[in-house]
Amino acid sequence: MRHHWLLVGACGWVLLILMFLGKLLSFRAVHDYGSQSWTVPGAKVVKDTPVPSPEKPLPVKPTVDDWQLEVERRLRRLSTVCNNSSLRNLTHMSISKFVLDRIFVCDKHEILFCQTPKVGNTQWKKVLIALNGKRSQKTLKKKSASPRLSSFKPQEIKHRLDTYFKFFFVRDPFERLISAFKDKFVTNPRFEPWYKHDIAPAIIRKYRKRHRNNNNTASGLHFEDFVRYLGDAEGHWRLDRQFGEHVIHWVTYVELCAPCEIHYSIVGHHETLEEDAPHILKAAGIDQLVSYPAIPPGITRYNRTKVEHYFSGISKRDIRRLFAHYQGDFDLFGYPRPDFLLN
Repeated sequence: MRHHWLLVGACGWVLLILMFLGKLLSFRAVHDYGSQSWTVPGAKVVKDTPVPSPEKPLPVKPTVDDWQLEVERRLRRLSTVCNNSSLRNLTHMSISKFVLDRIFVCDKHEILFCQTPKVGNTQWKKVLIALNGKRSQKTLKKKSASPRLSSFKPQEIKHRLDTYFKFFFVRDPFERLISAFKDKFVTNPRFEPWYKHDIAPAIIRKYRKRHRNNNNTASGLHFEDFVRYLGDAEGHWRLDRQFGEHVIHWVTYVELCAPCEIHYSIVGHHETLEEDAPHILKAAGIDQLVSYPAIPPGITRYNRTKVEHYFSGISKRDIRRLFAHYQGDFDLFGYPRPDFLLN
């Protein structure tokens, strides 16, 4: 009899343990499913719509009129800052071959796009390449060629600058520098070895404090070295001549696109890329022909925590010198001064 009750008790404990494990696995299954994004190849990604609370209604996407007002506001600011004589040295750049090399051409649809690296440019170049030919955006390679404005004769260049739809994109200047540093000196694609093997050692030799010998290059370029190099207006210009066009990833928007000399139709912002992209395609008259690829959630949002992290430990003097070099970009495109770093 005693053995019988022991057996019943053991079975009871087993049942309780199985019930607990079942609930735990069920909870985890629901949690994991909720954190994944399930899509069908080629299908449009549909985001889950959160249920709005009475206190905080869902944000309304800007209408065409709202967006047009924002475009006009950006262009007015650009014009005002360009006309400010006290900022002329920071905002004006001649339309040199270097600038013309940055501008991609789509004659078929009369579009010019100025390249500003680390601001989602690869996808825009694919859009233009697809427009110039008949290939699908999905089949285009990263290195596919596209005509540049510098390849045309002076009269042809002037005609295109005067009449074509012209646009480019910007993002917070300091966040763009962080992106360039991470991509070229930390991640560093295998097909771009010169950043780690040529540019980084040259910057370290000139700008790393307490540099004694070449062994210091073993630890790689530090963000502090990078900031010090970019903040040295005269010194980094001399090094840049050695590096050639590899430096376009951290050259100012002013130097890349000459926004005070070329009258752009639209200036897009990386922070509002999801809203800007479809409106720009429509304004250019190509929204029925191509589309901008889906943008991962949150990837374009300004991340102050990340900026603070990268600049922590860097002297105020070096940060102020860096800001002085990029002040034109901050002022022209309405980005607030990073006082949380400067003061």
